[in-house]
Formats: sequence, structure tokens, C-alpha cells
Amino acid sequence: MTEPHDIDIFVSGGGVAGLAATIAFAQAGFTTLCADPAPPVTEREADGADLRTTAFLQPAQAFLDRIGLWSSFAPHATPLQVMRIVDAGGELPEARATHDFDAADISDAPFGWNLPNWLLRGEMVAHLENLPNATFRPGTGTAHVLTRQREALVTLSDGTRLRAKLVIAADGRTSPVREAVDIPVRTTRYGQKALAFAVTHDAPHGNISTEIHRSGGPFTLVPLPDHDGRPCSAIVWMERGPEAQRLAALSTEAFESEMTERSAGLYGPLRLASRRTVWPIISQVAARMNAERTALVAEAAHVVPPIGAQGLNMSLADIAALLEIATSNRDDPGAAAGLARYHRARHPEILARVAGVDALNRASMAQAQGVRDLRLKALNALYSVTPVRKTLMRAGLGASG
Repeated sequence: MTEPHDIDIFVSGGGVAGLAATIAFAQAGFTTLCADPAPPVTEREADGADLRTTAFLQPAQAFLDRIGLWSSFAPHATPLQVMRIVDAGGELPEARATHDFDAADISDAPFGWNLPNWLLRGEMVAHLENLPNATFRPGTGTAHVLTRQREALVTLSDGTRLRAKLVIAADGRTSPVREAVDIPVRTTRYGQKALAFAVTHDAPHGNISTEIHRSGGPFTLVPLPDHDGRPCSAIVWMERGPEAQRLAALSTEAFESEMTERSAGLYGPLRLASRRTVWPIISQVAARMNAERTALVAEAAHVVPPIGAQGLNMSLADIAALLEIATSNRDDPGAAAGLARYHRARHPEILARVAGVDALNRASMAQAQGVRDLRLKALNALYSVTPVRKTLMRAGLGASG
């Protein structure tokens, strides 16, 4: 049997978070190998393309700039200047309250910048090709992980053997690495699914992300660049599972009619500009962020419903914290003391954010009219107090105070 190949960092999972971790650690001078069982889909119309979008909030954008990625993303990014919350929870599906959270109230920069996930992966894979310390193995899975006090031994699905100082589990909500190191998770199921797709509309979006609450979950329009000369937005439409499946099966004409009604007609008639995809909605949090020679990041550590652009922004915060700790001990980036520090730095905040998004999601699902009216009163009260409104905006960005 051949001797294992020595590397500093092994990243299990080549989604957006895994690729970001690979680039970050390779850019910092660590020899880094990333493996993912599925080759990345980097074309919008290709089978399996991820049609969801990611809004990178200010701290995430700053981190991406620091690791050399933002210059590739910036030409494709749509700024998000205003987060608009609309209550359409009355007897009829029409807006009865609209509140704008404007980034200008707290910052000279937008809240964030929105990009399609399929495009992100294409830009990141291209960036990896120019990093001498990085190796990407698409189409290759993580078959076996054995950790020891001084190293981790990894076997890939093609038989390649690796000896790494640190294993980063970025391999999703069913993470095989997390299972291998025996870290339990707590999962909350809502009976919801999300439809993700793109639309064109008559009214310009004005760089406003609009979240419309009625029942079943939020209906969110996030700005994209114009498509075929028309204003365009990405939509995430959360509903209870059976309703989501019914909507997904409708004809294009019937679906466009129902989504225009659900949007409270705010942007005029909505027209599909992509196929529809359906995603399950859960909350999940790992009991620990670390194990021997192992760190969990992204959905291996936490999953939240797509509300408030928290998911991938939390993931990049994980990677930034882990990188800072690893670079403070370059000789041994997977040392037990450093990984314990990483857990302490990230886990309390993750627990708080998962709990906060869970509460928002449950409120948005409300069906009873009385509960929807209470939700409206709470929104009006929070928005009307300027210091509270600004604090909520800063918290959403990941800032304190």
C-alpha cells in the first residue's frame, strides 16, 4: 500500500462554502485539497444547476475581498440597498404594511450584494486553477476518515490516501465527516419546502430585497441584473410541503398567476425566467463545531431557513474564524487547543442565530388571522422605534450594537 500524501488541510465538500474554505486556506499558504463527489454545475441552464442566489452581507464581502475572490464576483453582483418587509396577512393577499430597512441609516455601503449560486461556483473553480497550494478533486468523495492526536488519515473514493493536519467538514447537512467523528445534531423539521427560481417583472426592483409575509413562509424577491432587457429578481417562495409540491406541478401560466397574487402585485405580473427547483426546509445545529483534527463549517455545522440572508454568511464567518486561528499556529493548524477556541468563538453565536431565524420562520408560517394580526403589530412596533430598527439592521449584518 502506498504511503499517504501529506497536506496541511483537507476540505470535504466542494459547494460554495467548501470552495471558499479551500481558496482561503490555500491563499494563506496552506497546502489544501478539496474533494466533492459531484462535479460542480456552473451553467445556469444545465441539469442540476443551483438556481438559488446568495446575498453576501458586508462582513462576508470584506472576507471575500481579503481572500482575493471579490474582484471576480463584483462584475456580476447586484447591490441590496433596502430590505423591505411587507405584511400581506389580511383577508386578501395585498400589502397592508410596508417597512423599509435602508442601509444608508447605518452605513455608507449597501447591506449586501446578490449573486446566483451557479455563477459563484464557476468563478470559484476558475480561481482555484491559479492557486499553487490548492487542489480540487471534483467527482471524488470522502470514503473514510480516521483521526489521531497528531494527524487525520483520509481515504478518497478513488483510493487516494491523504495525511492532513486539519480536516474541514464542508460537506452539507448530512456530512459524512461529521458522522465519522461522531458529532450529533439537533434537527427541526417545519413541514416546509422552498421553491427557488428567477422571474422578470414590469416594475424595476430599485435594488430592494422584498420579503412578503402572509402564511406558509415568506415570499422573497431578491434583485438580479436585468434579463432579456427586463427587470429580474430571484425568488424564494416558502410554503408547507404539500402546497409547495402543488405549486411546482402547475403549468407555467397557472404558476405565474399564483405567484403574482402571492407577491401582492407589488412588481406587476411576474413571469418565469428559469425552471422551478424545490428545496427542503429545516433548522439544524451540531452539538460541537470541533472534534479531533476536525472542524465543522457551513451546513455541516448549522442549517437555517432562507430568511434574512443568514445561511452562507454564517458559513463564511465560520471559515474566517477558523482561518484566523489556524494562521496563528501555522505549524499545526489542527491542534486541539485551536479547534476548541474555534468552537467557543462560533457556537454561541450560531445557536443564537438559529434560534432567531427559527422564530421568524414560525411567525411567517402563521395561518390563523389573529396570529397574523399580532405579527403585524409586532413588526409595526419594532420598526417605529429608530434605535431598535438600527440595532436589528446591525444584528442582521453580524455586527454588535
